[in-house]
Amino acid sequence: MKFRTLSIHAGHRPSDHQGAVMTPIYQTSTFAFRGVNQPGPFEYSRSGNPTRKALEECLAALEGGAAGFAFATGMAAETTVAMLFQAGDTVIVHNDLYGGTYRLFEAVFKSKGIRARYVDLRDSESLEEALAAGAAGVWIESPTNPLMNLVDLRAVAEAAHRHGAIAICDNTFLSPYFQRPLEFGVDIVVHSTTKYINGHSDVVGGAAVVSDAGLAERIGFLQNAMGTCAGPQDCYLTLRGIKTLAIRMEEHNRNALAIAGWLAARPEVERVLHPGLPSHPQHELARKQMRGYGGTFSFRLRGGQEAAFSLLGGVRVFTLAESLGGVESLIEHPATMTHASMPPAVREAMGITPDLIRISVGLEDVEDLVEDLEGALGHGRS
Repeated sequence: MKFRTLSIHAGHRPSDHQGAVMTPIYQTSTFAFRGVNQPGPFEYSRSGNPTRKALEECLAALEGGAAGFAFATGMAAETTVAMLFQAGDTVIVHNDLYGGTYRLFEAVFKSKGIRARYVDLRDSESLEEALAAGAAGVWIESPTNPLMNLVDLRAVAEAAHRHGAIAICDNTFLSPYFQRPLEFGVDIVVHSTTKYINGHSDVVGGAAVVSDAGLAERIGFLQNAMGTCAGPQDCYLTLRGIKTLAIRMEEHNRNALAIAGWLAARPEVERVLHPGLPSHPQHELARKQMRGYGGTFSFRLRGGQEAAFSLLGGVRVFTLAESLGGVESLIEHPATMTHASMPPAVREAMGITPDLIRISVGLEDVEDLVEDLEGALGHGRS
C-alpha cells in the first residue's frame, strides 16, 4: 500500500472492534481473563492495550519497520531506547542536537555510567576514530534541531555496523512521510509524536520503530518494565492526527519553502538554514535521502539578540511557543527556550547563538504568514 492509504488504514481492522471504522479508546486499566490461567490477548494496559496496539502497528507500517512502540512522551521514547545500553558503554552522539537529549545524556545517564561522546557525524574521519575507540551506539538527528544540519544516514549506519554498534535516528523533524531512516540501514527510529505525526498540538507522545526482531523484543520488555507506554486517549488522538499526515506534510513543506525563500532575500536576515534551499551546504544530500524538507527551519538575524527579541515580540499570527509540527505556526528562540538547559559554552560551540530564530510553519495562508513576519521585522523600527 502507498503511504496515504497506510496512514488511514494501517493497524486498524474494523472486524476486531465491533465494526468500528475508527479504533475505539479502550479506557481500561485491566482485562478479564478467559479463565484460570487463561489470559486473553490483553491482560493489563501497561503491557498492552488495543488502542495502543493499533497506533504501534500503524507507526511500524509508516516507517517500514517490523515493530513499533508508543510512549508517553518523546523523551520517554528516548529514555527507553537509551536503556538498551549498559554501564560502561559509550554512545556517539551528534554534536548538534536537541537540548532535551543533551540533558538526558549529561544529567541522567552520565551518572549511571553511560557516556556520550559528541562528534560531528558529518565528518567521517572523526566518526571512524570515535567508533574505533569503542562504542555501543550512534545517536543521530537529521535534520538537527535547530541548526538544520544533515547526516548521511546510510554512511553513518554502515560505519556503526562495521564496528558492532547500533544506529539510532531521531526522525521527528521530517516524519516518515519525508524520510524513512530504516531504509538507509538505521536500526532504531525515534520520534516525538507530539510534533508532525500528531500534528494538532493537543497531545504529547513518543515512538520507536525497529526492523530487527531482537531489538523489538528488548524494547518491548523495557517499555513494559519501565512503564513508559502511552495511554489509550493519547494513542487515539495520535491515530486521528496520522490520518492527515501526508496532506499536512505537503502543505507544511510548501509554506516553509516559500517563507524560507522570502526570508533569504530580506536585508534583516543574515542566513536562512533550510535544506531545501540550494544555498544549504547539504542540499544535494537532502535531495538524496529526503522526499521533502518539512515545515521547520531556522534563520539568523542581523542585529543579534535585540533584533531576535524584537521579531519575537512583533509577530501576531505566529505564536511564541516551544514545540513544532502543529497546524498553527510557532516561533521560538532556541538559546532561551528549547536549548536553555544546555550550558552557555556548549550552546555557543554548537552555534545556538542569540541571533538564531526557529520557526515551525503551519497551515495558514502563506500570504498571512509573510505579512506577519514582514511587520515583525520592522517592529523595532516603528
